[in-house]
Amino acid sequence: MQITERNFDTNVQMLKYKVLKGVVEHFDQGTLESAYRDIPMDIAPGPKPTTRCCVYKERAIITERVRMAMGGDKENANVIEVLRIACDECTVNRYHVGSACRGCIAHRCEHACPTGAIEVRDGKARINQEKCIECGKCATACPYTAIMKYTRPCENACKIGAISMHRDNSAKIDNDKCISCGACVYQCPFGAIVDKSFLLDALTIMRESENNTKYKVYAVVAPSISSQFSYAKTGQVVTGLRKIGFHSVIEAALGADMVAYAEAAELVEKGFLTSSCCPAFVAYIKSAFPGLVDKISHNPSPMEAVARFIKRTDPTAKCVFVGPCTAKKMEFQQEHITGIDCVITFEELQALFDAREVNVENLEESLLDNASYYGRIFARSGG
Repeated sequence: MQITERNFDTNVQMLKYKVLKGVVEHFDQGTLESAYRDIPMDIAPGPKPTTRCCVYKERAIITERVRMAMGGDKENANVIEVLRIACDECTVNRYHVGSACRGCIAHRCEHACPTGAIEVRDGKARINQEKCIECGKCATACPYTAIMKYTRPCENACKIGAISMHRDNSAKIDNDKCISCGACVYQCPFGAIVDKSFLLDALTIMRESENNTKYKVYAVVAPSISSQFSYAKTGQVVTGLRKIGFHSVIEAALGADMVAYAEAAELVEKGFLTSSCCPAFVAYIKSAFPGLVDKISHNPSPMEAVARFIKRTDPTAKCVFVGPCTAKKMEFQQEHITGIDCVITFEELQALFDAREVNVENLEESLLDNASYYGRIFARSGG
């Protein structure tokens, strides 16, 4: 497939794709040990840098991205990690005086500052960043709203306050608060926050099945598969999944049908219920609203429900979930998850297709008809 800009929202996503594609190629060739050296050289051949101060830093960052594409830090339970070497370009000092400052004589900002960090020079307010404690009182006091707070994109994206600043000014993730939603991953302009990939685990599961003779490998696909590959039809993507090694493709929406039926009965019994379908939402409830934990539905997510059904039918089966969400990578590692063996994202699937030169848009269509219409719109059905 010819790679064009239509496939990626940003150059960060393009870089991630190139790394993932390179890792798959090295896996297939049996040369993973050289991936850390070869992939950075292929992507940043030099001698001039294209994105950073020097080509050596570019390669060092790509090496870290290769590490994440191969599973990341095994000691870190979080699926989201900060590449500290890549996180060094954002504004450190948050409060700045903008051009709206009129040089008024009231100097409310100066009087509001508890540390004397506001200085008035040449009729304009200035902030001494060495004294500033970022309390924001000056910004509140300014009648012209001339003092502005600059928040890093990752911090701004994180609505639960899990991201702060490390002592070396890089981003720091509080794993006790993080819900693995991936918002910071998408919003970081430098690609310094990355989600771990379990693509190698999925490839190993398929390889060890020996072409589905030792056991069958099922792809459980999220309903959003219908909109993720704009250049091809859903049936062609299903054929592509079989072509790269999956025995069958099953809709997670079938699990949504099962869950909806069970949750309806649970709701009648309990009277008040919060969904258990989204792992990020469940983690948020546990972290921010512990008093509601007993209200979380005891039903599994649609992903897990359909995987358990598959394994009841075929006890030796292996199930790989394919979807858009990084939080699913966190969910499948939890102790109560017994159906799903691995999770990959659609962007990882795209890299897999291209690494193996599977031109999905040229394939015949296969039928995907496991679920009802209501199961497929489960995520936007309004409860």
